[in-house]
Amino acid sequence: MEVVHTGIAIVLVIGLIIGLKVDPVISLVTACLYLGLATGVGLGGTVEAVTVGFGDIMAKVGLLIGFGVLIGALLHSLGTFRKLVRVLLGLVGARRLPYALTGAMATIFPSIYVDVQVVLAAPIARSSAPHVDARGRGLAHLAGAIGTGIFAGYVFVIPGLAAVSIAGLLDVPLGTWLLYGIVIGPVTALVTTFLFGLLARGRYWNPALDEVEPIPTAEVAAAGDNRWYVERGEVAPGAVGRGTVGTGPSEEDAKDDVDVPLAVSLLPILVPLVLIALGAFAGLFGFSNALIDFLGDANIALFIGLIGAYVLVIAATGREGATEVLSSGFRTTGEILLVTGVGGSLGAVIEASGMGEVLAGVFQASAGAAVVTSILLAWLIAAVLHLAIGSVSVAAIAAAGIIAPVLGSIDVAPLAIGLAIASGSMFALTVNSNFFWMFKSLLNLTTRGRSSP
Repeated sequence: MEVVHTGIAIVLVIGLIIGLKVDPVISLVTACLYLGLATGVGLGGTVEAVTVGFGDIMAKVGLLIGFGVLIGALLHSLGTFRKLVRVLLGLVGARRLPYALTGAMATIFPSIYVDVQVVLAAPIARSSAPHVDARGRGLAHLAGAIGTGIFAGYVFVIPGLAAVSIAGLLDVPLGTWLLYGIVIGPVTALVTTFLFGLLARGRYWNPALDEVEPIPTAEVAAAGDNRWYVERGEVAPGAVGRGTVGTGPSEEDAKDDVDVPLAVSLLPILVPLVLIALGAFAGLFGFSNALIDFLGDANIALFIGLIGAYVLVIAATGREGATEVLSSGFRTTGEILLVTGVGGSLGAVIEASGMGEVLAGVFQASAGAAVVTSILLAWLIAAVLHLAIGSVSVAAIAAAGIIAPVLGSIDVAPLAIGLAIASGSMFALTVNSNFFWMFKSLLNLTTRGRSSP
């Protein structure tokens, strides 16, 4: 019966999120409570599993997620993204911009929340598209590059929120994840961008059918690249003033771009990555010591990056501006932490219900072929959840929460399972995704065109 009740719990989550538009946090907690009570865990046992599971994952990744979001908010307020794109455009030229853009988004900017990344990248794609491809397919190539780069960084590269959450739920050391993810993420983005470019240059993309000339109202035009929110009567993330998360490029922001050199503004994200990698290499090659372990700890490394970003923003905009940016970042952090924590709750309830033993039998790997099967099954679970729910982060966290209780009883490395979940959670971004419609609107694509990337 555990299998039946687990299936009902998953359907319940999907139905609440998609059918009734219930917030993912409420939906996941409801499913946890149902599963615990229906499988005989008991009233007290269910509550204990939910709270302990939540606390365990927060102890592992809570600070990392908070620090990562705040670093992203501060970097955005410095205009770091726009400055880097201008440099890349000068270095590689317009025709190679899709590859430079997707590589940068998958490597350097995973700390910036995905909605903010597309708000920042959309005007660059629209203005650069005619120079990328003279036959009118430049926007398609750039759209594919942006979407792939954003999510490849989000799920594979530390401190991408999905990457941190999956690693935490599966007990994969962040240094180890970083060493693999920093290669797999950008390579995935670059190869996919290349393949999509080939498709776009063929008959796969028809500008007349896949792109639309925007005719904005005065209110929407005034909103600039936050118009997706204005069209729906919503407030853009952090759109409470100058330099906050989610605001589109403005003249005032552009002036701020010259205050801090690009190389300096990138240090708050590059230094933590170097420190985490140093800690991982030190452990791998046996030259670690107490100081390296301390600085290489992901919590300390990201905190150092946060302090650096905070100091830079104070120097560029003043203490009041820095406080405003942090306040906006804190608002973004809350829901992310709750969704991640409830993913831990789901895993704890599954383990307490006895479903973990059933899953262990499904995932049991005793031969090489079975290892591949287990990896594919992990990918499939994440892919189906994303296809059903429409959220990369919720699908990744839910899949990791479901699989985490069985990792100790199978012969597959947690890292391999985690990377499979990350890959599966990117599968099939469709019309049930908030990002789908945001991407479509900001890049002036038709529904047919947005379905292509």
